[in-house]
Amino acid sequence: MNKKQIIILGGGTAGNIFSHKLVKSLNTDEWEITVIDRSPIHYYQPGFLFIPFGIYRPEDVVKNKSELLHPNVNQVFSEIDRIVPQENNVYLENGSALKYDYLIISTGVDIAPDEVEGMKGDLWGLQVFDFYSFDGAVSLQMAMKNFKGGNLVVHVTEMPIKCPVAPLEFAFLSDYYFKRNGYRPEVNIHYVTPLPEAFTKPEAAKVFGNFLLNKNIKIHTDFNIAAVDNENKNIISWDEREIPFDLLVTVPTNMGSEFIGRSGMGDELNLMPTNQATLKARNFDNIFVAGDATDIPTSKAGSVIHYQAEVIVQNLISKIKNNPLNAKFDGHTNCFIETGNEKAILIDFDYENDPTRGRFPIHGLGPMSLLKETRINHLGKMAFKWLYWNRIIKGKDIPFSS
Repeated sequence: MNKKQIIILGGGTAGNIFSHKLVKSLNTDEWEITVIDRSPIHYYQPGFLFIPFGIYRPEDVVKNKSELLHPNVNQVFSEIDRIVPQENNVYLENGSALKYDYLIISTGVDIAPDEVEGMKGDLWGLQVFDFYSFDGAVSLQMAMKNFKGGNLVVHVTEMPIKCPVAPLEFAFLSDYYFKRNGYRPEVNIHYVTPLPEAFTKPEAAKVFGNFLLNKNIKIHTDFNIAAVDNENKNIISWDEREIPFDLLVTVPTNMGSEFIGRSGMGDELNLMPTNQATLKARNFDNIFVAGDATDIPTSKAGSVIHYQAEVIVQNLISKIKNNPLNAKFDGHTNCFIETGNEKAILIDFDYENDPTRGRFPIHGLGPMSLLKETRINHLGKMAFKWLYWNRIIKGKDIPFSS
């Protein structure tokens, strides 16, 4: 008997979770599960933030995907050329086709510095860096170590981006880093955002804005970048504002995988139109979309995938059985924001509820505080790496995930 086929595109956080959950949920005598990814290397992406400050070593965030994916799934490491949904086929770069009955797209987003004039110019990798890629974070570590004064500009090109609090964390940790090394007075830190405030949610934006003010970090809002002037070392907005830099740490445009564009399935950022509740692709009946690859209005954060996975697995099984898709994703997101001084803030929100103050995960009891800087929140952030490698990507339940 020929087995039916489920193909998972992307072997990152979501792909790993699905590989484990689906093997447990389906009869593998009837179903074959295949994970396709362009690289055999898996990165713990939240760790990229810590590499420039010497908190993590590069080797702390790297493992082989073959060691992490469930052993009972097929693993294919290849670039994807395109999806042809009318054929239910995924074509690889060598021209071969893999047929699917159901498809899960979880290929995330990548930085696209070429989208801004001059961003990837002569100063790229010298005085202009990103920390959203492994190579960028590793290169930035030496630049931060050698930076003894001048204008440090932490910049966000446009939204949405994965982990939208990470640029704020970089600014806060920079303040702490330079204070600890004794030359904070020589460093002018600027936080530059296209948003009208420090964050997308009003209550959290107020808290983060106060932190920027108290740490003497100047915020520039509504800054929509037009170009990076490599000769004069400025970033220039479309309304012709200029901000000079000696070290520019930028978050380039985040875009979905190029094969989504080649397949004619995504929006202008190659993100997949997705039902925000069921997580089924809006235009395709046998395709689900997870994590950063979606266009849904929630943060592109690792914790989101943990909550989405339960919904997609339940709805995929319902679809197989011709039942209604009753599992609903409510946009639940929570994340720790490092603020320096070995403290952090925790926020928790969903589609309907903005971040508010209180206790987490047990209302009124905690042990963690919401929208408040505490040492225990920092410890939670640092413990997350162990949870990630040992529980999250294996599809296991984790503490504080209610």
